[in-house]
Amino acid sequence: MMQFMARDQAHATLAGMRWFRLQRVTTFDRFADAIRVFVALLGVIVYSGLREDAHQLIPLMLGVIASAIAETDDGWRRRARALLLTLICFSGAALTVEALLDMPWAFALALPAGTFVLIMLGAASGRFATIGNATLLLSVYTMIGVTQHTGGPKAFWLEPLLLVIGAAWYGVLALAWNAVFVHRPVRQSLARLYTALDDYLVCKSWLFEPVRDLNVAARRSDLAHANARVVGALNDTRLALVDRLAGRRSRSAMAGNLRLYMAAQDIHERTSSAHYPYQALTEAFFHSDLMFRCQRLLRVIGAACRTRAAALRYDEAFTDDGRAAAAVADLDAAIAHRRTMTDAPGAALLYAMDDVADNLRDLAGRAAGAGEPGENSDTALQNPLPQSPMEIWRRIRVQLNPASARFRHALRLALAMWAGYLVLLAVHPAQGYWILLTTMLVCQPDYGATRTRFLQRVGGTVAGLVLGWALLRLFPSPEVQLLLIVASGVVFFAARFRRYFVAATGISVLVLVSFNQIGNGFDLIWPRFIDTVIGGALAAVVMRLVLPDWRERELHHRLADALLAHAAYLRALFDQYRVGRADDLAYRIARRDAHNADAAVSTHVATALADPRGARSDSREALAVLACAQTLIGHLSTLGAHREKLAENDAAALDEAVGHIAEALDHVAHGLIRSEPAPFDGEAAARIYDHLARLRPAHDGTTRLVAGQLQLLLDELPELRRICARLTGQATDIWIPRG
Repeated sequence: MMQFMARDQAHATLAGMRWFRLQRVTTFDRFADAIRVFVALLGVIVYSGLREDAHQLIPLMLGVIASAIAETDDGWRRRARALLLTLICFSGAALTVEALLDMPWAFALALPAGTFVLIMLGAASGRFATIGNATLLLSVYTMIGVTQHTGGPKAFWLEPLLLVIGAAWYGVLALAWNAVFVHRPVRQSLARLYTALDDYLVCKSWLFEPVRDLNVAARRSDLAHANARVVGALNDTRLALVDRLAGRRSRSAMAGNLRLYMAAQDIHERTSSAHYPYQALTEAFFHSDLMFRCQRLLRVIGAACRTRAAALRYDEAFTDDGRAAAAVADLDAAIAHRRTMTDAPGAALLYAMDDVADNLRDLAGRAAGAGEPGENSDTALQNPLPQSPMEIWRRIRVQLNPASARFRHALRLALAMWAGYLVLLAVHPAQGYWILLTTMLVCQPDYGATRTRFLQRVGGTVAGLVLGWALLRLFPSPEVQLLLIVASGVVFFAARFRRYFVAATGISVLVLVSFNQIGNGFDLIWPRFIDTVIGGALAAVVMRLVLPDWRERELHHRLADALLAHAAYLRALFDQYRVGRADDLAYRIARRDAHNADAAVSTHVATALADPRGARSDSREALAVLACAQTLIGHLSTLGAHREKLAENDAAALDEAVGHIAEALDHVAHGLIRSEPAPFDGEAAARIYDHLARLRPAHDGTTRLVAGQLQLLLDELPELRRICARLTGQATDIWIPRG
């Protein structure tokens, strides 16, 4: 009897493990993409088999791939409109290629012009960028399909028609999928957002490491990258919510998702806060466990965010394990014990530790209660998409200058495609269009990304060609090879965002096996490898020679954008201190713009340092810009975390300081843009600093905190002006605050 019970228990455990593994696979954020591609490719293979026409297989399949790449994360209504626009673009591009391919001189003119236009179209919005890139990809697919055709003569419209039919087939399938699974993409976006928040909280906790020789610069760099990922996840989730809330009569179905997004914004703001320089706190409380308690609490809150992400991903209810509340109690007890030690060092900074503890306490409560109904009734979201053709043109026109990263990328890619076309005409016109495909996929907006993509593409192509050769040898049966096409297509779409080497391997296997259905796939191995190396090398050379990023990047413009956004954020913050805390749309827009600008600076510095020209003295300025931007957004986020209505006389006493700092940020920003010294009133700055120094000890609570943060912001202005002077090559007189 005991043996039967043990066996049943073992079977139950095994079944539970299998179910858990299946659940992990089905909740993988690219699982839906992989399933749709599987069904679409399988449908194409079945159709081609029933028609007994292998020549239709490749254009239909390439249309499916291009349509899947053009897919946007929208609700089914917007997706239907995007699909219609995609099919129109695909049709025009395919017919243009078909018409001009036999006229090399005309094609050599149209190729770079079309490339430039399609890339610049992405300036309008991310949706247009996705459609533009996919249209360019389908154009190259059309070239490959036309030149690889081995059958008899065919109508000029047949190849474009088959490509568009394949794209429409996948588009309709994706449309139906999203009409059925309305909430799933939003929940996946929220899961990615809370996972990013966990990483951000862990990076933040390292700044509370109670050691004296902490590498603060390295920790700040990690924190900046983590912050950029959170900002990106916030923007992606907002887009998913805006699209699915638009046009709905009732928002009740999305209300829980919307509250989780609002909570994530608050968690991000509180985590970004910097109440006092961390090194000063570490030195003051080095012999106590206060910094360790703060660090542990941040990590426990991060674990709660990761647990919530898992609950969202697996569609389960979130359960608070109570660890955050226990960690808060431990921190409060540690502060209370430290307060009894009157002779211990650091007593003058206990007020700063109290502020940190208050913020962490609220942060823990927000993380545990995210998604629960709150008092804020303003849940409107700003729609970032262009609302008219004129706005689309305005966004594109703004970036039609060499200072724009998109303009530089469009120009480089256009020239690289033109050079690739000339090379293929000289090398082998019949199969050289793989050069253009590789150039298009390898050439990225910055040098570091291009170098990484080149290595991944070449390595993945070599691995895919070797694997494809082995599979063709092992499985000569056409039926098995058709299944390999489907499997390799699924691998490509499952891995293309996170494991591009694996994705490149999968797509190489797919191409090799697919072309084996209409000829000898073995003849494609060496041309494909050589063309991949040539195309990748062209992309790298153009990136190095055409408008090199470090020379044209103009880091001071990115810093100027951040300072203008920070000034607007400060003004919006102080409005909240006048009227009371309210997460209204105007405040959330100002906060998001400031964090977006800060993330842009971080990303900019990271790409600059990856540039071969970044390993110069200029890199010191880049790191100084990054540190200054992080400090500013940290103090502003502290003000945002503690928003509370001030007494009328206290608000009036702080009003001059807020106006002075905001104007100083504006002046420095305009000085950076115009490459001229920023005007600065040193006497006013000194007077305001002294006023805040007198005001802070005379008040408790919110007034003291606001005055202290404004003092810290004033402390940053001299360093900010030094950075401005170095970036613009100007001399400046520096006022040193007396603190």
